[in-house]
Amino acid sequence: MKKLFAAALISVITFFSFESNACTNFLITKGASADGSVMISYNADSHVLYGELYFWPATDWPAGSMLDIYEWDTGKYLGKIPQVAHTYNVVGNMNEFQVAIGETTYGGRHELYHQDGAIMDYGSLIYVALQRSKTAREAIKVMTDLVEKYGYYSSGESFSVADKNEVWIFEMIGKGQGEKGAVWVARRIPDGYISGHANQARITTFDYQKQNKWTDPNADTFNSNDVISFARKKGWYIGNEKDFSFSDTYAPVDFGAARFCEIRVWSMFKDVKKDMNKYFDYAKGEVEYAKSFADGRKNPNGYATNRMPLWIKPDKKITLQNMFDFLRDHLENTPLDMRKDAGAGPFELPYRWRPLTWKITSDGSKELNKLFKKYKKDTLVFCNERATATQQTGFTFVAQSRNWLPDETGGIIWFGVDDPASAVYTPIYSASQRIPEAYAPGNGAMMEWSDNSAFWIFNQVTNFAYLAYNRIHPEIYKKQHELEKNFQNKVKAIDAGAKILYETDKKAAIDFITDFSVNNADNLVYEWKKF
Repeated sequence: MKKLFAAALISVITFFSFESNACTNFLITKGASADGSVMISYNADSHVLYGELYFWPATDWPAGSMLDIYEWDTGKYLGKIPQVAHTYNVVGNMNEFQVAIGETTYGGRHELYHQDGAIMDYGSLIYVALQRSKTAREAIKVMTDLVEKYGYYSSGESFSVADKNEVWIFEMIGKGQGEKGAVWVARRIPDGYISGHANQARITTFDYQKQNKWTDPNADTFNSNDVISFARKKGWYIGNEKDFSFSDTYAPVDFGAARFCEIRVWSMFKDVKKDMNKYFDYAKGEVEYAKSFADGRKNPNGYATNRMPLWIKPDKKITLQNMFDFLRDHLENTPLDMRKDAGAGPFELPYRWRPLTWKITSDGSKELNKLFKKYKKDTLVFCNERATATQQTGFTFVAQSRNWLPDETGGIIWFGVDDPASAVYTPIYSASQRIPEAYAPGNGAMMEWSDNSAFWIFNQVTNFAYLAYNRIHPEIYKKQHELEKNFQNKVKAIDAGAKILYETDKKAAIDFITDFSVNNADNLVYEWKKF
């Protein structure tokens, strides 16, 4: 008992404010992947998000058409914007040109939350940009132009934006009441490197651009013109442009941001690079704010001085299966392994329903009084861990963009629903002209059962596993990996067949990959029901 209490208290003795954070993204450049594809992943985590596969077919729009904007999280109507003449085919979070976008919410400074009259929320930005963009750069420009013109409705967001050649991390936060739009920075991940974000802004210093060079193929940074001057005006930053940190200014990292957010990125990083243990103290919440940085620079703004790098070069190439498994992590084989603490019970369950944090006040017991006296506190704060895999995932995906194939057959979104630790990722080509019934919007809802809904079928199996996790989950693990290996082999055959068709009849090729995507996904749900 003494050891257990001490381990918890050392990390959380200082009270912190923390919002319930959700979602995890990992970003892999083509030079870091085993097959040369660009990959981004996304666990869309929310207690009320129903897992389904969105679909917008390519459409020609009459002149003067308007687009209604509804907040993605709540369905609240926000306003209208002009529609473009032609929108592209979008399946989930990927379009027919192999552009893919994911996100995680970091919140940031509370003073910069919602603007009255703003129309564009982060979800609408994603799905509108996918319908209007042929490259990752174009998607970033579409999103930032929309925010500048129509205002930004959400709090701070990190976006993963990828195409068949590049992957960018793009972070944005609104200007609060009284000013329209947002401040933002986008950085291209160097080829051969990987990155990640999980509800904490991660872009620190960058090469400030007075004017963005959108068409320059060598450009690796874009930013809003006032990203630094706005912070100076608010009194949040003093110093040179080169020392300005976006994250540390607009979303300063604290215990909660490190322990519940950055640790998910660290846990993926440490699986592919040997020296990441040197960042474990930071990841578990021991954030330092030294007077100077390691390189000797002064720290007048009180930035965190022991942060992880934004990107790393992995020791090994990342496979598609690696990506699936990164999303299933519960901090296994680390000092914070969720299977091993007192909350795991006899079946080593790596889930903690709620709360994430809780307080304890002295009850007069001898054991507790020693701890209160030691830390000189009347109230102590404890925490559970927040791992990558969680019970409240709505949907999860790995988007794979492959530049050696035509756009019509190159993009695949490997899609799953509910808890990613028990999900099976099924391949859906992003040029597909329809989607599987089992994953279609309207087939069930969070409070509406459907017997042929992928979300509800996977949810059932997952909840069975929670009852006796270390006995049941190994069977799920074996089954999901068998199926995913089989699907990856099938895709090789479908790619080959689509290539032959594409050379003579593009439409036939698209019909071919559509039929495979739909039938494979629906059949998976039938097989999971039997399982």
